[in-house]
Amino acid sequence: MAYLHEPIIKLSPFGRTLVFDSATHVQAYVAANPCSGDVVVAASYSGVLCARMVMSAKPSGVVGLDCGIGKDGAGIAGLWYYEALGVASAAVDSQTAEMGNGLDLYECGVVSRVNECAQRRGVEPGMRAAEVAEALGSGALVPKEWDPARRLLVHAGPAGRSIVCTDSIAFALPEDRNRNVLCTAGHTGRSVIDYFRLFRPWAFICSDGAKGKNDSGISALREVETDGIAGASVDALTARMGDGQSTYFDGVISAANRIAQDKGVRVGQSAREAALLLLN
Repeated sequence: MAYLHEPIIKLSPFGRTLVFDSATHVQAYVAANPCSGDVVVAASYSGVLCARMVMSAKPSGVVGLDCGIGKDGAGIAGLWYYEALGVASAAVDSQTAEMGNGLDLYECGVVSRVNECAQRRGVEPGMRAAEVAEALGSGALVPKEWDPARRLLVHAGPAGRSIVCTDSIAFALPEDRNRNVLCTAGHTGRSVIDYFRLFRPWAFICSDGAKGKNDSGISALREVETDGIAGASVDALTARMGDGQSTYFDGVISAANRIAQDKGVRVGQSAREAALLLLN
């Protein structure tokens, strides 16, 4: 019996892109057509179940749908499954591409989420799926240098101070001391107090880690008041932990110490507004 779900195959000087309507079609295709090193585009959600199916093709890169991300982030959980296997992957905003239509995903999809392996290959949210597939195949967008801390200066203020995003307070640099507002993405519990005292940023915004038992996720806020350091936390439901840029761009303040409050920081503010207040 002929295989009914053949992919559309896009050829380029850098290799093949296999475009499927569903991740469920990949395994059957691979059983009849063993392959390795292709980019796979599949119009299924980018979850772990689909990732297991797609990995049967031994891909070099994968593009799927985010399906609204969904409960527990299940729509994009496969990105980190791929990352653990060293495979670059991106998820397309399901408002930009039809579910179950691989060609529409390839031609019209706009990326909403990427894993670190994809970032290392120059892929970023906002790119078109076809552009991503070509970049993953060719390596043409691979940056000359890669910063694992993903440090980003988002605002330069007066007196030489700036607002800087980085994924962990442990990634702070000597030039942050008494100078920069750091937007980072770990919890604000007691284990980070030593980092605050070591690097002594001008101020900081971290995650509250959902606060947790005995408000342990924000306990460092109070402890560093004696060091004169202003600090605040964002609600973990509003910004992605481990992503300092999400803390700044998405976060909503859930707690602040007395010094930060004296600067005007309030619960319910956006992290962007709070960061500007802390900068002054």
